[in-house]
Order: sequence, then structure tokens, then C-alpha cells
Amino acid sequence: MATNPMYQFNVYRIGPEIKIDQIDISFTNASLFMIISSISILFIFSLGSSKKNIVPNKIQLFAELSYTFISKMINDTAGSKGKPYFAFIFSLFMFVLFCNMFGMLPYAFTVTSHIIVTFVLASFIFVGVTIIGFLKHGIGYLKLFVPSGVPIVLLPLIVIIEIISYLSRPISLSVRLFANMMAGHTMMKVFGGFVISLGIVGGWLPLSFSVALTGLEILVAFLQAYVFAILTCIYLNDALNLHH
Repeated sequence: MATNPMYQFNVYRIGPEIKIDQIDISFTNASLFMIISSISILFIFSLGSSKKNIVPNKIQLFAELSYTFISKMINDTAGSKGKPYFAFIFSLFMFVLFCNMFGMLPYAFTVTSHIIVTFVLASFIFVGVTIIGFLKHGIGYLKLFVPSGVPIVLLPLIVIIEIISYLSRPISLSVRLFANMMAGHTMMKVFGGFVISLGIVGGWLPLSFSVALTGLEILVAFLQAYVFAILTCIYLNDALNLHH
């Protein structure tokens, strides 16, 4: 079973079974790695901000670069109105990034390879951005679905397309992250299986592919966290500035 490339995505219970009205809320390996990721983020950034040296150490440098990177991303996509939401975007990016990176460790569990995790994150963003849009603009937020300069004949069709596009945001946002992480880890497991089955003599080619694929997957892990965060900023920009 362990050689099955899909086995790595199995969610299993850790500890006793806990149910509330037939709903299983037991602690699982997915829960464990989400907690590990969250604690690691808090630990690293606590160390990085505890001592502000003139010549920063590696942890402080990582913390400062991360802060600058996210701050610039928000400013470039959502403008100055997006600054109050820095803490949320920063936390979101780091959580996805650390979950992705921990999934690269041997025998670890990739939380973001499960659609339920990414869909819950995307749905929370979708609902939150929609609420912000209506709080900022009231009923005028519906102008988002009516692009300017569209001929009156095409307007009903365009409005329907805009509404469908808007409602599909949580689906596209969640599937993009889940699919990329799941596909990459599956390929790594497949090539790893080839290395073991072919042995030392015949396994050098799939081994070289595995090494290259590991490097590529690390890059993908960062890029997917970045894409997830920047799309959130773009959606937030629509809610704050009402571009249509």
C-alpha cells in the first residue's frame, strides 16, 4: 500500500475518535501539520522580531524580507486602501507557504493537497471580500458586474458572465492550489518508485528526474502560495476600489 502514489494523501486519525452529533472532529495528520505550520510561523517570526540587529541574522533577514515582499505585493495590487488587511494577507501567504514546504519533507503530510482545506480557505476569502465590498459601497458594489462601455444589447449576457466568473472564484482559487500540489507530489512518488524498483543500475535516470522534480516542486510550493495571496489581493482590490 505504501508504494501507491496516492497513499501519501490519506487522512488518518491520531488518538481517540471524537464525534459531535455524528460529525467526526477527531485529530488527524492533517490537523497535526496545520498546527506544526502555524507554530513554526509564530516561532520563526518571534525570533526574527525579538532582536533588531543592525546586521540582521538569517531569521531576522527572512522576517524582514517577508514583510517587505507582502507589503509591496499589497501596495502594487490593492493600493494604499489594502494596507489595513496586511496582517491577514501575510498570515494567509505564510500559512500556505509553510504547509507547502512541510509537505516536501519525507513522511510529512501535504495539507494543501486536499481540496477541502484549500476550498475552506478560498471560501473564507470569497465571503470576506464580498462583505467588505458591500460594506464599502453598499448596493453600488453590484456595479462590479456591469462593465463600463458595453453595448446595451450585450449587457445582459456580459452581466451573467461576470456573475458566473465572480461566483467561481473560490472554486478556481482552491482547485489551482490543490491540483498543483497533488500532481507534483504524485509525480515525485511515481519517480521514487521507479528508482526503488529499478535498483542502482537502472535507477539513475529516474533518480535524476526525482532530484530535478524535487527542485521544481519547491519552486511550485512557493509560487502557489504567492499566486494564492496575490489573487486574494486582486479580489480585495475589486472590493475596495470597485474597478469595473
